[in-house]
Amino acid sequence: MKQFLKRFGTILTLTVLLMATANPAVLGAAAEPDYSEENDVATADEGMVVSAHPLASEAGYDVLAKGGTAMDAAIAMQYVLTVAEPMMSGIGGGGFMMVYEGDTGETSIINSRERAPGGADSEMFLDDEGEALPFEERVRSGKSVGVPGTLRGLEEAHASWGTIDMAELIAPAISLAEEGFAIDDFLANQIADNAEKLQATAASEVFFNEQEPLAEGDVLVQEDLAKTLSLIRDNGVDYFYNSEISKAAANAVQEFGGSMTAEDLSNYEVTWDEPIWGEFNGYDIATMPPPSSGGVFMLQMLGILDDFDLSQYDINSPEKYHLLAEAMHLAYADRAEYAGDPEFVDIPVEGLLHPDYIDERRALISMDEVNEKPEAGDPWEYQEGTDEVDNVEQPGDKVDGQTTHFSVADKYGNVVSYTTTIEQVFGSGIMVPGYGFMLNNELTDFDAEPGGANEVQPDKRPLSSMTPTIVFDNGTPSMTAGSPGGQTIITSVLQTIINAYEYELDVHSAVTEPRIFTSDLESYRFEEGVPQEVINQLNEMGHNFEDESEPIGNVSSIQIDPETGEFTGATDKNRNGAALGVQSQK
Repeated sequence: MKQFLKRFGTILTLTVLLMATANPAVLGAAAEPDYSEENDVATADEGMVVSAHPLASEAGYDVLAKGGTAMDAAIAMQYVLTVAEPMMSGIGGGGFMMVYEGDTGETSIINSRERAPGGADSEMFLDDEGEALPFEERVRSGKSVGVPGTLRGLEEAHASWGTIDMAELIAPAISLAEEGFAIDDFLANQIADNAEKLQATAASEVFFNEQEPLAEGDVLVQEDLAKTLSLIRDNGVDYFYNSEISKAAANAVQEFGGSMTAEDLSNYEVTWDEPIWGEFNGYDIATMPPPSSGGVFMLQMLGILDDFDLSQYDINSPEKYHLLAEAMHLAYADRAEYAGDPEFVDIPVEGLLHPDYIDERRALISMDEVNEKPEAGDPWEYQEGTDEVDNVEQPGDKVDGQTTHFSVADKYGNVVSYTTTIEQVFGSGIMVPGYGFMLNNELTDFDAEPGGANEVQPDKRPLSSMTPTIVFDNGTPSMTAGSPGGQTIITSVLQTIINAYEYELDVHSAVTEPRIFTSDLESYRFEEGVPQEVINQLNEMGHNFEDESEPIGNVSSIQIDPETGEFTGATDKNRNGAALGVQSQK
């Protein structure tokens, strides 16, 4: 195990040579790997994994190298991320998994989004005077915890596409949790930045040493989490939802003022969803339907921008960024008005993406000045139905959550694009005592002020921005994309697609090209690399970009060459991610 930790504690790019005719059941078929200093891009011909953590990428690579499918690899990766990236996702959260099945050509979605417990109500984030509680207070309350869906999602995925026994796929995560791993600078910084939240719960016993947060290079051992994962390995996923684990999770939530019960966990079910489809520059795009707002509004922005012929402007030009910002304002105005859980409210998806409505929204953009009143339109004019709810103004203190995205493609033609989350960094901060996993704060993705499409209701799923996406070229997967970053997820995926299919950048350049984000005239961000003179020009036009750059999202992507079938995996440098490829010997 010490050799394992030494090998994977460093961030690496790995390409392993496999015999093209090797028996996939022979675990030792892989040749000795080649290492290099770079880790954020890799090319191979028999499979590719990309994630925000090298240990997760390595787990996925190992599965592909044994002959496993993309789904087998994705399941192993999610379990490892529960251990290695506990602040971003895990068995106490949920997510959206998009799957392309090579044999059938079908694209489907397993939706394991968390749900509000039966005891939730629309006013639970208000104080005694009827005012919204401060965001951080909402986060750290047991009321923020949604019923976790990740494990039910993995169970469904394995039943449909898994070829390797689940116990074997969990094993790497159990070993990591039991014996520990050296934490990187990113995790160390997140522990330090969230120390107050973590020290108020059982997490203080895991992420601190004598009241001091673990530092870069310290070994993180998670014995309780290893026990929980072992119980799941030995008894199946159902054990998590109907055992002492579910009772302990419910008790932890109730101790912090929430209402979730063991019965809520027992009753949780995933849904199978169909992707929504759009087109950009002749490429077909499959992406997330509601309750994610990501897919609808990304496609809306792509539709608005498609006729502007963006590539006539330099990729770092003020014209390009201006058009992006204006399209974002219009889409986010619609998002605030219409987005929610389709099981509870009617959402005008058809109208929002109708070509005539797109034209109507595009006409609101001027090349010369900022639209000073970007407001929601009326998409109901373009489909049957009427608006049932009005937008309710929300407090402006919400902080964008974080999560993780990873992608897998295998030699059998299968592709997985998976975004998974516990919402804020370390979620609610509540760790289940004795079981070692963090609980999400997904219910803060609901509106704090009731009355809108996204108000809290029992069993309802909160609005999400997660946008796992697959781009198709003549019916064949061409690229995956996804990102963490709360509401910035949508625009991070948007810009990656524009970079690849409008500016024709290779996938590594497409995910590392500096991004911007703005949801309204008061909220602007940009990444390092956007020229300062361009920022100045944009602000002179009426935009309000901040003075300092900051990282936006963490895009992971796989591009598939339509002629050769070769895979190129890439991730940006906002985290210590890794792209690892399986290469045949030729």
